[in-house]
Amino acid sequence: MKPYYHEEPITIYNANILDQDLFKTPFIDLIVTSPPYNVGIEYNRHSDTLSYEEYLEFSRSWLENCYRWSKPTARLCLNVPLDKNKGGLKPVGADLTKIAQEVGWSYQSTIVWNEGNISRRTAWGSWMSASAPYVIAPVELIIVFYKERWKKDYRGRSDISKEEFMEWTNGLWTFPGESKKRIGHPAPFPRELPRRCIKLFSYVGDTIFDPFLGSGTTLIEAALLDRRGIGVEIDPGYCALARQRIMDHVAISTEG
Repeated sequence: MKPYYHEEPITIYNANILDQDLFKTPFIDLIVTSPPYNVGIEYNRHSDTLSYEEYLEFSRSWLENCYRWSKPTARLCLNVPLDKNKGGLKPVGADLTKIAQEVGWSYQSTIVWNEGNISRRTAWGSWMSASAPYVIAPVELIIVFYKERWKKDYRGRSDISKEEFMEWTNGLWTFPGESKKRIGHPAPFPRELPRRCIKLFSYVGDTIFDPFLGSGTTLIEAALLDRRGIGVEIDPGYCALARQRIMDHVAISTEG
């Protein structure tokens, strides 16, 4: 399939991640992604209002495809909510962890991302009463999986500093989220999230994959950190946004 955009080390495909024939051979070293949360976000091409059963089946399909396209030592960093209350209380993180394991991924660990954003709170259940209170944690998860074996060969080169390694192997990460208005996408994540995942879990020169490319943040960080970046995005408008952001940020870096 012809890429929507290709300029080494970045490739973007305007395609559907549910297409089993999208790639023919394993190529992925690390996946860093944040799939749709199914909480009613208005994407251009994806319905974010599936039934929960449909959402879990959608998740199973793309997780299977990514497993198929991954190398034996590939890792997956999956950014998802701990739980959600829109449309009924659901343990999203737990359910997606179970599905990922069912399709073949092995569980390694969970990082708790504290955005420091408590303004999202909209429901408390029974107000100031033990009748039926809602407990909602204002955090997200980065669930870490691997394919066949966790330990990578020592032939690669890591670029993480001692200070970064000590801080980031603590499973509580605190940094702010990203502005939808500033980026121009309904659900962007901040560059700090893929930056940490890429430096901690991959070698220089590895291939980083994002099956839900969105505004292109994962590929920006992959390029700036001397990795190859491949992304898939179903909406051509978001492909254009990702391409422009990559060209802007990577050009600024290389010129300096």
